[in-house]
Amino acid sequence: MDIVEQVTHLQLLNQFWIILLFLIPMVLISRTVVAGTRYSPILIIVIFGLTMGYVLVLSGVSSPGLPEFPFVDLMANTTIIALTATFFVGGQELRKILGNKEVAEDDFVTPSDEETMLGTSRTQFIFIIRSFFILLGIEGLTRLILNTSSETMPANFYPLIAYIGIIGALIFIDNKATIKNKRVYLRKGVIEIVSIVAVLILSYHVSVWISSLISLPQIFFAMMISAGVGAVFYKWTFGPTVRALLFAGIPIVLAGNFMIGGSRIGEAFSIEGMNSVIVYGFFGQLFWMFGGIALLMYFARTANARNLAPGMAGSLSHSGLTGACTAGDFGKIAANRAPIMINIPFFGHVFVFSILAISADRASLWILPSAILTVIGVGLTIWSLLNMRKANGNDKKEVNALIQFSFGWQICAVFGGLVLISLSDMSFGYSIMAQSSAISHFGLFAAIQGGMFGANPALLIPFIFSMPFLVHPLVFYMFGKAMENDGEMPVKPVYSLAITGVIGVIGALFFL
Repeated sequence: MDIVEQVTHLQLLNQFWIILLFLIPMVLISRTVVAGTRYSPILIIVIFGLTMGYVLVLSGVSSPGLPEFPFVDLMANTTIIALTATFFVGGQELRKILGNKEVAEDDFVTPSDEETMLGTSRTQFIFIIRSFFILLGIEGLTRLILNTSSETMPANFYPLIAYIGIIGALIFIDNKATIKNKRVYLRKGVIEIVSIVAVLILSYHVSVWISSLISLPQIFFAMMISAGVGAVFYKWTFGPTVRALLFAGIPIVLAGNFMIGGSRIGEAFSIEGMNSVIVYGFFGQLFWMFGGIALLMYFARTANARNLAPGMAGSLSHSGLTGACTAGDFGKIAANRAPIMINIPFFGHVFVFSILAISADRASLWILPSAILTVIGVGLTIWSLLNMRKANGNDKKEVNALIQFSFGWQICAVFGGLVLISLSDMSFGYSIMAQSSAISHFGLFAAIQGGMFGANPALLIPFIFSMPFLVHPLVFYMFGKAMENDGEMPVKPVYSLAITGVIGVIGALFFL
């Protein structure tokens, strides 16, 4: 072995320790900052992640995109793994609701309340570490099996990455938690890892096979398969893999993406036309988020976080709210409802991605079907608001109305937003980035990141997607105030923020 190979292998191990020390402390510190409040730690992850990426480039340690830290890119691309677990839970919840299935409350594991760090219990701490290893191991194993290498990560490293990740995932079990049957619990964790890998491999091959007919990204089929498996195994009590990913999977993925996004801050602002994309993403977040909340408040007469949090997480496929809901930041009811609402709009993505694929080939939005779907979305949204108003606190009626709202408002947001942007001078590639950013849409983000709309958007999307998260102090502040007030969100500030979003969107599209 020559000296170059020795240095390369040493760097590989260094990269592992670097990314471990980057991401896990970022999540832990974010929880410490919000300890004792009802606010979500994700808003702190945004700030720390963007700052870390920017400082790495500013100090000369790395260049935009962090190519010197390939493990950051590896972790940033694990979005689909974290969502697969969420889709599985969504399929379970849908089966229970639509099939009127009663399942006993899950008491298989009683978490430890011992506080390891301020704001993080021992069990939560183990979940965060375990999620890191699960994401690392599954991504390495999947890339190894599918032989999908990258420029920054040679394929011959994947066996070691997969081994370290999976062994780490198996080792980190909280011995202070009360577990009814530890052997069964560990076995469940292994089965869940194998199942997620199987879903990823199958969804990849299906997306490749059907690509000649319709360009649907892998995440769409992963959702369909995972939700279907969840519906069949609706009685499955979670093992350590799903529990960990629901709690910490999305925060870790977002931390990696925000680091890459922060590293491109200086580069992005120098690109012509990018200012309007960034400004639209920022104010679009106010418009689509608080506009949707305002509709639920005014027409549906509901201002409780149990409806608003999962409703907006689902209707926008919103990454930040999804992570906060599944982690339990907005209460148990919101945590149970969120996976359902996140799944529902993805069934409409067969229209979303087919129209966008044709639009990508044309380099412009296919206006007629987009406008038709926008009208349908408006109709569904109105119908859902009327049904929510009639729910009167009934759990099943609220869930059904939220399902309708999630589907309708999602269509309004995606296609209505793109039709609105098409009236401006923004190019199609930029408009896709802008709309994905404005609603923090996981599906569009994953599709852009996967190269569906070209190489340049794929490189820029981590930064563009990160910028509206600067609005999240407002978003999570409002939800935090709601949680401090028995779940009831203040009404007048929501209307003010929605109006601010309207003004900002108009300015971004027509005056910048």
